[in-house]
Amino acid sequence: MHITSENHVYAMSSEHKPVASIKPGERFTADLLDCFSGTIKCERDLYGPDHWKTVNPATGPVFIEGAEKGDILAVKVHDIRVADYGIMIVHPGSGEVGDSIRKTETRVIPIVDGQMVFSDKVRVPVNPMIGVIGTAPKGASIPTGKPGEHGSNMDCKLITAGSTVYLPVYHEGGLLAMGDIHALMGDGEVCVTGVECNGTVELEVSVLKGVTLPTPIVETDDLIATVAAHADLDIAAHNATKKMLTLLEKRFGMKRNEAAMWMSAFADLRICQVVNPLKTCRMEAPKSALTPYDANPSLCF
Repeated sequence: MHITSENHVYAMSSEHKPVASIKPGERFTADLLDCFSGTIKCERDLYGPDHWKTVNPATGPVFIEGAEKGDILAVKVHDIRVADYGIMIVHPGSGEVGDSIRKTETRVIPIVDGQMVFSDKVRVPVNPMIGVIGTAPKGASIPTGKPGEHGSNMDCKLITAGSTVYLPVYHEGGLLAMGDIHALMGDGEVCVTGVECNGTVELEVSVLKGVTLPTPIVETDDLIATVAAHADLDIAAHNATKKMLTLLEKRFGMKRNEAAMWMSAFADLRICQVVNPLKTCRMEAPKSALTPYDANPSLCF
């Protein structure tokens, strides 16, 4: 099945009618718009406050058959294909360096043969990732620009081809939506954008029943990361760490003190982004240090 980007929303919500129904284990593709909904196309198009009205469109929502309240969606990212250019902006007052920016500027960045042509001097391979991926939240609708326990705008650069994202199901079908592809983004996203671009993703969703995980979680071949968001970066970091503590206790059978020491010895606390209404942190646990507790330390049971 293929879902086009005309089917998009600007809030994660249980009130949205699904645009498609997918069986667990069925691969599907979806076209995703960039974070500006395609409204910035050239360097003459300058960012302004009106762009926030259509920020971070998310394709969907997609109804996952058999997903019920209390289940967990395991969303496997098989592929991310990006357009032939990306967009970056700087704007006075926006992002962590906004107080140093005096003039709004848009840069169009060509993507050629899998490489991002940042400038005449800098040309590097792309590493496409999904910035927004989430389910309908437990309560009221939440704009797609805000991350939370339902996932959404986490801007976690681990969400690349090959990774699996674990998300909670609060409503029947989960109502999965995704958008905000970056061809490349550094941790922090400090100027308020990564290399924003349109693209197409190929996904596969499993439904985990009878499993408790401190979602959202991102799993790669090498690590498992717990993710948390809060307006206060310290609290986001604290919550991501506490989620990992819970995971180590419940999934890997560590006693609490051992889990705390294990994290200090092996795990890395990192910032995903600091520019959205809620900031996002992740705690990364390397699988290589988990194998003594489980020879196959994957979360996809």
